[in-house]
Amino acid sequence: IWTVGQVLEPLVYLIVWSAVASGTGGSVGNYTPADFAAYFIVLMLVNQATYTWIMYEFEYRVRHGTFSATLLKPVHPIHSDIADNVSSKIITLPIVALVAVVLMLSFHASISPSFWAIMLFIPALFLAFLVRFLLEWTLAQTAFWTTRVSAVNQTYFVALLFLSGQIAPLTLMPEPIQIVSYVMPFRWLLSFPVELISGRVSATEAFIGIGVQLAWLAVSTVLLQAVWRKGVKTYTAVGA
Repeated sequence: IWTVGQVLEPLVYLIVWSAVASGTGGSVGNYTPADFAAYFIVLMLVNQATYTWIMYEFEYRVRHGTFSATLLKPVHPIHSDIADNVSSKIITLPIVALVAVVLMLSFHASISPSFWAIMLFIPALFLAFLVRFLLEWTLAQTAFWTTRVSAVNQTYFVALLFLSGQIAPLTLMPEPIQIVSYVMPFRWLLSFPVELISGRVSATEAFIGIGVQLAWLAVSTVLLQAVWRKGVKTYTAVGA
Protein backbone atom coordinates (compact mmCIF):
# COMPACT_ATOMS: atom_id res chain seq x y z
CA ILE A 1 0.00 0.00 0.00
CA TRP A 2 2.86 2.35 0.87
CA THR A 3 4.51 1.61 -2.47
CA VAL A 4 1.28 2.37 -4.34
CA GLY A 5 1.22 5.76 -2.63
CA GLN A 6 4.84 6.36 -3.64
CA VAL A 7 3.88 5.76 -7.27
CA LEU A 8 0.51 7.52 -7.49
CA GLU A 9 1.54 10.97 -6.25
CA PRO A 10 4.25 11.66 -8.87
CA LEU A 11 2.08 9.99 -11.52
CA VAL A 12 -0.72 12.49 -10.86
CA TYR A 13 1.69 15.43 -11.11
CA LEU A 14 3.16 13.93 -14.29
CA ILE A 15 -0.24 13.71 -15.96
CA VAL A 16 -1.28 17.21 -14.86
CA TRP A 17 1.90 18.97 -15.97
CA SER A 18 2.08 17.02 -19.24
CA ALA A 19 -1.48 18.12 -19.99
CA VAL A 20 -0.61 21.73 -19.14
CA ALA A 21 2.44 21.63 -21.42
CA SER A 22 0.43 20.12 -24.27
CA GLY A 23 -2.26 22.76 -23.85
CA THR A 24 0.12 25.74 -23.82
CA GLY A 25 2.04 25.33 -27.02
CA GLY A 26 3.98 22.18 -26.18
CA SER A 27 6.04 23.30 -23.18
CA VAL A 28 6.00 25.05 -19.83
CA GLY A 29 9.20 26.91 -19.10
CA ASN A 30 11.76 24.67 -20.73
CA TYR A 31 9.86 21.45 -19.97
CA THR A 32 8.04 19.51 -22.69
CA PRO A 33 5.63 16.65 -21.87
CA ALA A 34 8.51 14.21 -22.39
CA ASP A 35 10.67 16.25 -20.01
CA PHE A 36 7.93 16.29 -17.37
CA ALA A 37 7.61 12.52 -17.73
CA ALA A 38 11.34 12.04 -17.17
CA TYR A 39 11.37 14.48 -14.23
CA PHE A 40 8.53 12.94 -12.26
CA ILE A 41 9.51 9.33 -13.00
CA VAL A 42 13.06 9.98 -11.77
CA LEU A 43 11.59 11.90 -8.82
CA MET A 44 9.55 8.81 -7.95
CA LEU A 45 12.73 6.70 -7.89
CA VAL A 46 14.70 9.26 -5.87
CA ASN A 47 11.87 9.62 -3.37
CA GLN A 48 11.70 5.83 -3.02
CA ALA A 49 15.43 5.75 -2.29
CA THR A 50 15.33 8.53 0.31
CA TYR A 51 11.96 8.40 2.10
CA THR A 52 11.62 7.52 5.79
CA TRP A 53 8.68 6.91 8.10
CA ILE A 54 10.42 7.56 11.40
CA MET A 55 8.44 10.75 12.03
CA TYR A 56 5.30 8.65 12.32
CA GLU A 57 6.89 5.84 14.32
CA PHE A 58 8.69 7.94 16.91
CA GLU A 59 5.51 9.42 18.39
CA TYR A 60 4.03 5.94 18.77
CA ARG A 61 7.13 4.69 20.57
CA VAL A 62 7.05 7.55 23.08
CA ARG A 63 3.28 7.55 23.63
CA HIS A 64 3.10 3.79 24.21
CA GLY A 65 6.29 3.47 26.21
CA THR A 66 7.94 1.00 23.84
CA PHE A 67 10.97 3.28 23.61
CA SER A 68 11.92 2.40 27.19
CA ALA A 69 13.06 -1.10 26.21
CA THR A 70 14.95 0.33 23.24
CA LEU A 71 16.96 2.62 25.52
CA LEU A 72 18.15 -0.38 27.53
CA LYS A 73 19.97 -1.81 24.53
CA PRO A 74 23.70 -1.04 24.17
CA VAL A 75 23.27 0.11 20.55
CA HIS A 76 21.87 3.48 19.49
CA PRO A 77 18.31 2.95 18.13
CA ILE A 78 19.10 4.81 14.92
CA HIS A 79 21.04 1.77 13.69
CA SER A 80 18.01 -0.51 13.73
CA ASP A 81 15.94 2.22 12.05
CA ILE A 82 18.48 2.53 9.24
CA ALA A 83 18.54 -1.25 8.77
CA ASP A 84 14.74 -1.36 8.73
CA ASN A 85 14.57 1.48 6.22
CA VAL A 86 17.17 0.02 3.86
CA SER A 87 15.60 -3.45 3.92
CA SER A 88 12.23 -1.91 3.02
CA LYS A 89 13.79 -0.14 0.05
CA ILE A 90 15.41 -3.36 -1.17
CA ILE A 91 12.04 -5.13 -1.08
CA THR A 92 10.07 -2.39 -2.84
CA LEU A 93 12.72 -1.30 -5.36
CA PRO A 94 11.94 -4.00 -7.99
CA ILE A 95 8.27 -2.99 -8.00
CA VAL A 96 9.00 0.73 -8.29
CA ALA A 97 11.68 0.13 -10.93
CA LEU A 98 9.26 -1.95 -13.02
CA VAL A 99 6.61 0.77 -12.75
CA ALA A 100 9.23 3.36 -13.76
CA VAL A 101 10.12 1.42 -16.91
CA VAL A 102 6.45 1.08 -17.86
CA LEU A 103 5.86 4.80 -17.30
CA MET A 104 8.99 5.74 -19.26
CA LEU A 105 7.69 3.80 -22.26
CA SER A 106 4.09 4.92 -21.87
CA PHE A 107 4.84 8.65 -21.60
CA HIS A 108 7.86 8.64 -23.94
CA ALA A 109 10.11 10.14 -21.27
CA SER A 110 13.11 12.05 -22.53
CA ILE A 111 16.30 11.56 -20.54
CA SER A 112 19.90 11.16 -21.70
CA PRO A 113 22.35 11.89 -18.86
CA SER A 114 26.04 12.28 -19.52
CA PHE A 115 28.57 9.89 -18.01
CA TRP A 116 29.78 12.41 -15.43
CA ALA A 117 26.18 13.09 -14.36
CA ILE A 118 25.59 9.39 -13.79
CA MET A 119 28.77 9.10 -11.73
CA LEU A 120 27.92 12.12 -9.57
CA PHE A 121 24.30 11.02 -9.19
CA ILE A 122 25.36 8.04 -7.05
CA PRO A 123 26.99 10.05 -4.23
CA ALA A 124 24.31 12.76 -4.56
CA LEU A 125 21.56 10.19 -4.01
CA PHE A 126 23.41 8.62 -1.08
CA LEU A 127 23.94 12.00 0.56
CA ALA A 128 20.30 12.92 -0.03
CA PHE A 129 19.23 9.78 1.81
CA LEU A 130 21.57 10.42 4.74
CA VAL A 131 20.60 14.06 5.16
CA ARG A 132 16.88 13.33 4.89
CA PHE A 133 17.09 10.44 7.34
CA LEU A 134 19.10 12.39 9.93
CA LEU A 135 16.96 15.53 9.66
CA GLU A 136 13.70 13.61 9.98
CA TRP A 137 15.07 11.52 12.85
CA THR A 138 16.06 14.75 14.59
CA LEU A 139 12.67 16.35 14.02
CA ALA A 140 10.91 13.18 15.19
CA GLN A 141 12.58 13.59 18.58
CA THR A 142 10.23 16.51 19.23
CA ALA A 143 8.05 13.75 20.68
CA PHE A 144 10.34 13.70 23.71
CA TRP A 145 8.89 17.07 24.72
CA THR A 146 5.44 17.21 23.09
CA THR A 147 4.41 13.53 22.95
CA ARG A 148 2.20 14.22 19.94
CA VAL A 149 3.99 15.54 16.85
CA SER A 150 1.35 15.22 14.12
CA ALA A 151 1.19 19.00 13.59
CA VAL A 152 4.99 19.20 13.35
CA ASN A 153 5.00 16.34 10.85
CA GLN A 154 2.36 17.93 8.64
CA THR A 155 4.15 21.28 8.63
CA TYR A 156 7.37 19.58 7.62
CA PHE A 157 5.79 17.55 4.81
CA VAL A 158 3.98 20.58 3.39
CA ALA A 159 7.31 22.44 3.27
CA LEU A 160 8.94 19.38 1.68
CA LEU A 161 6.18 19.20 -0.92
CA PHE A 162 6.69 22.76 -2.16
CA LEU A 163 10.41 23.27 -1.58
CA SER A 164 11.83 19.94 -2.76
CA GLY A 165 10.37 19.94 -6.26
CA GLN A 166 7.72 17.30 -5.62
CA ILE A 167 4.75 19.33 -6.81
CA ALA A 168 6.61 20.91 -9.75
CA PRO A 169 10.20 21.50 -10.91
CA LEU A 170 11.62 24.32 -8.80
CA THR A 171 12.52 26.38 -11.88
CA LEU A 172 8.78 26.74 -12.52
CA MET A 173 8.04 27.97 -9.00
CA PRO A 174 7.95 31.66 -7.99
CA GLU A 175 11.37 33.18 -7.38
CA PRO A 176 10.92 33.55 -3.58
CA ILE A 177 10.23 29.82 -3.31
CA GLN A 178 13.31 29.06 -5.40
CA ILE A 179 15.48 31.22 -3.13
CA VAL A 180 14.13 29.58 0.03
CA SER A 181 14.63 26.12 -1.49
CA TYR A 182 18.31 26.88 -2.05
CA VAL A 183 18.80 28.02 1.53
CA MET A 184 16.80 25.25 3.18
CA PRO A 185 17.78 21.56 2.91
CA PHE A 186 14.68 20.44 0.98
CA ARG A 187 15.98 21.01 -2.55
CA TRP A 188 19.06 18.93 -1.84
CA LEU A 189 16.95 15.97 -0.66
CA LEU A 190 15.02 15.42 -3.90
CA SER A 191 15.19 18.07 -6.60
CA PHE A 192 18.98 18.23 -6.88
CA PRO A 193 19.54 14.51 -7.61
CA VAL A 194 16.65 14.58 -10.10
CA GLU A 195 18.01 17.64 -11.91
CA LEU A 196 21.49 16.13 -11.90
CA ILE A 197 20.55 12.88 -13.62
CA SER A 198 18.19 14.76 -15.95
CA GLY A 199 21.05 16.88 -17.27
CA ARG A 200 19.66 20.18 -15.95
CA VAL A 201 22.72 21.24 -13.95
CA SER A 202 26.25 21.87 -15.14
CA ALA A 203 29.27 20.03 -13.79
CA THR A 204 30.20 23.06 -11.67
CA GLU A 205 26.66 23.28 -10.25
CA ALA A 206 26.74 19.55 -9.56
CA PHE A 207 29.91 19.79 -7.48
CA ILE A 208 28.54 22.81 -5.63
CA GLY A 209 25.34 20.86 -4.92
CA ILE A 210 27.25 17.91 -3.50
CA GLY A 211 29.22 20.35 -1.35
CA VAL A 212 25.96 21.79 -0.01
CA GLN A 213 24.74 18.26 0.73
CA LEU A 214 27.91 17.53 2.67
CA ALA A 215 27.42 20.74 4.64
CA TRP A 216 23.84 19.76 5.49
CA LEU A 217 25.06 16.30 6.46
CA ALA A 218 27.41 17.86 8.99
CA VAL A 219 24.67 20.18 10.31
CA SER A 220 22.11 17.38 10.58
CA THR A 221 24.59 15.11 12.39
CA VAL A 222 25.39 17.78 14.97
CA LEU A 223 21.69 18.60 15.44
CA LEU A 224 20.74 14.96 15.90
CA GLN A 225 23.39 14.40 18.55
CA ALA A 226 22.50 17.59 20.44
CA VAL A 227 18.74 16.92 20.40
CA TRP A 228 19.28 13.27 21.35
CA ARG A 229 21.35 14.12 24.42
CA LYS A 230 18.72 16.56 25.69
CA GLY A 231 15.74 14.46 24.61
CA VAL A 232 16.82 11.29 26.40
CA LYS A 233 17.13 13.22 29.64
CA THR A 234 13.62 14.60 29.14
CA TYR A 235 11.98 11.35 28.04
CA THR A 236 9.24 9.92 30.23
CA ALA A 237 7.42 6.72 29.30
CA VAL A 238 3.76 7.58 28.72
CA GLY A 239 2.31 4.14 27.95
CA ALA A 240 2.59 0.79 29.70
